[in-house]
Amino acid sequence: MLSKIRKIRNWVFVISLLLLAGVALTIGLTPRPDQIKYGVTFSIKQARDLELDWQQVYLAMLDDLKVRDIRLPAYWSEIEGEEGVYDWTNIDWLVDEAGKRDARIIMAVGGRLPRWPECHFPEWVKPLPTKERQDLTLNYIKATIERYKDKKNIVAWQVENEPFLPNFGECPTFDQDFLDNEISLIRVIDKRPVVVTDSGELSLWYKAANRADIFGTSIYRDTYSQALNRYIHYPISPTFFKVKKNLAKFFASPKKWVVIELQAEPWCKDSYQLVGQSDRDKSMSPEKFKNMLSFIQTTGFDEFYLWGVEWWYWEKTKQNRPIFWEMAKEIYVKN
Repeated sequence: MLSKIRKIRNWVFVISLLLLAGVALTIGLTPRPDQIKYGVTFSIKQARDLELDWQQVYLAMLDDLKVRDIRLPAYWSEIEGEEGVYDWTNIDWLVDEAGKRDARIIMAVGGRLPRWPECHFPEWVKPLPTKERQDLTLNYIKATIERYKDKKNIVAWQVENEPFLPNFGECPTFDQDFLDNEISLIRVIDKRPVVVTDSGELSLWYKAANRADIFGTSIYRDTYSQALNRYIHYPISPTFFKVKKNLAKFFASPKKWVVIELQAEPWCKDSYQLVGQSDRDKSMSPEKFKNMLSFIQTTGFDEFYLWGVEWWYWEKTKQNRPIFWEMAKEIYVKN
């Protein structure tokens, strides 16, 4: 009994020490505003869902906003619509246009990639048994890395998207061993860094960070909760992310920590193009956009990929409301 009490006391001491160390390590880690780097995530699928010309959006992003850091999902469903038949046309174009402007790309591969429904398997894959689907996933990843590994403007490979958040999205059961197989495959083919991502608010980070050369997380502040049937504001401060990062450092040592998904578009009860402006403003208004850019400056991170470039363009061209596009332009032109 005495031994158990001592063990409990020891664990309480260790946890308390780690918490105090995490808080202490937040001192002096805030970058200056001019040290912060901004990128975006660009999704062909999202642009199409908004009934936009995705090439037009992408070129405007590169030439008007002057974006030079891009996370680009290589959707399996777009690349291999028919088994064994690869169509690289769209990804080739995106990579080449970025290359012409010296823009850097993090290419995301895997079955689970950014944008709803999270998992983007070709239709012909969906009925297959787990093992067969996983083998085919590895084939698609291998083909993608082999095709683009000679492109100098690709700076890293992201594998899957927030894989340790298994209850979000329409996806198969998470398999940690398979994730490790994907990471190992990429590292065998190419030496560029591997990005592994995790939810900013809903995950502990260390499992993802422990596998990553670059760890990427998300920051959301205003969303619609289906469970509560209302809009919610996360009651957390920038210090939450700073302390969480420094605690995770006790268990993992990626070379780089970034915010790979920073909320800069609405999260509504329904797809935001199907609701009115007042509903969209509940989770992302011009004021909230400004507040988010202020909020991140004391999170302990210095690189942020904004989430919403397709929406900014949709607001500008379909809603005659260019304010978000213009606000974004200010940060990228200065960057």
